[in-house]
Amino acid sequence: MVQRLRQGERAAVAQLYGWYGDRLYRQAILPRLGNRELAEDCLRDTFRTALEKIAHFNYDNRSIFFWLRRIAINKATDVHRRHQRDRKLQDAVQADPTAAVAQGPARPDRGLEVEDTRRLVEASLDKLNPRYAQVLRLRLIEERTREEAAEILGVTVGNLDVILHRACKAFRNNYPP
Repeated sequence: MVQRLRQGERAAVAQLYGWYGDRLYRQAILPRLGNRELAEDCLRDTFRTALEKIAHFNYDNRSIFFWLRRIAINKATDVHRRHQRDRKLQDAVQADPTAAVAQGPARPDRGLEVEDTRRLVEASLDKLNPRYAQVLRLRLIEERTREEAAEILGVTVGNLDVILHRACKAFRNNYPP
């Protein structure tokens, strides 16, 4: 059987699964996970890993079942730990959804990067039609509402959308300068 598996014979894979799939599922995986969906995924991953590593299997007068069982237990443990971490994170978020996600300290060169970007954006805006530059500044830099920007430009909201679309297209063609 092991030789056939090492040669990639599909019938051998099906036979191995038929011999041990249900037993691994019931004895090694489902009791550790308690969730049928997770257990089924774990069983699939167990056989995938076994097929990837079949070249490393040593017969040593033992059934291949014990090797498969060890892989299944390791997979189930990994899935259980990951599921627990995800659940704890989800519970923490639900307990305090307004809590900010902690960010690391700002990079020392972040200010320079922002300034370079700002300079490039301004240089690109200077190359545009003044009306396009104005609509981009109003909507994207100053974050004005569509209605406010339309009033400042003296156009309807529908016309503002057309101008903004054309301005974005022109900006893409000119950025970076």
